[in-house]
Amino acid sequence: MAGTIERQEIALQLKGRDFLSLVDYTPEEILYLIDLAIELKRKQKAGEVYQPLKGKTLGMIFEKSSTRTRVSFEVGMYQLGGHALFLSKNDLQLGRGETIWDTGQTMSRYLDGIMIRTYAHRTVVELARGATVPVINGLTDLSHPCQALADYQTILEKKGKLQGLKFTYIGDGNNMMHSLMVGAAKLGLKFTAATPEGYGPSDEVLRISRETAAQTGATIQIYRDPKEAIQGADVVYTDVWASMGFEEEQKEREKAFKDYQVNEQLVQYAKKDYLFMHCLPAHRGEEVTEAVIDGDNSIIFDQAENRLHAQKAIMAAIM
Repeated sequence: MAGTIERQEIALQLKGRDFLSLVDYTPEEILYLIDLAIELKRKQKAGEVYQPLKGKTLGMIFEKSSTRTRVSFEVGMYQLGGHALFLSKNDLQLGRGETIWDTGQTMSRYLDGIMIRTYAHRTVVELARGATVPVINGLTDLSHPCQALADYQTILEKKGKLQGLKFTYIGDGNNMMHSLMVGAAKLGLKFTAATPEGYGPSDEVLRISRETAAQTGATIQIYRDPKEAIQGADVVYTDVWASMGFEEEQKEREKAFKDYQVNEQLVQYAKKDYLFMHCLPAHRGEEVTEAVIDGDNSIIFDQAENRLHAQKAIMAAIM
């Protein structure tokens, strides 16, 4: 009974909230969203109609292109009974210099929620300040909380727990690493990462993650040597070496990351039943070999599917 009352309290806390970063959410709120995502997935697989957002509209602003983000949000909104509106930068006055604040204020008069996928994190923060409806961060250069939520949902489904698992991230200290690290700190995982010199995570995100970990029993460790980081890992995760917006650094990054490829030799240091994860799109033969990404331990398409269910949970909870 106490559990039901607690869930009802969390549900009330989430109504009308923005979803900009996992930093803003308590461990209990994150677990609530994961549980809701699993429940909405069950309903969808069983063919149960669940439309809490009937008559509501989500505006989706894309300054960065996407496969998974656009399709999963659009389909998710439809399944929840609402409508999603695709808006590229060229479709809006943003492209002609209208301020983010004014855009947020104006769009709030038409919409019930806004999702934005953009470059600078301050753009999302400013949009949320201007908007009077919930704003969802579909990705910025600093964080990718929707993907991280879907990833932790996937791990929970596969492993039956999150707390105490060893999660190893190999590669660039980018937006994906930031959100996964914060999530690990909130949910009590042992997080290790291996990044080349000069390509580590943001000092601020690392500080926040370690402070959070001290309260939850999680651990956060950063290594240079991938073999050290991956030792005994339950989960192994990587991402492209040059994220969107950093393509001009591709050649330079290929040199810096040459020893950070997730390959058959490296994963031998992980547990035999490790899960391999990648947020996609992947460059097979670059950050990961085909044998690993297409192997028996890979769950990349389960992750991709769970973007739909995790984002439905976010929209249903806050909108």
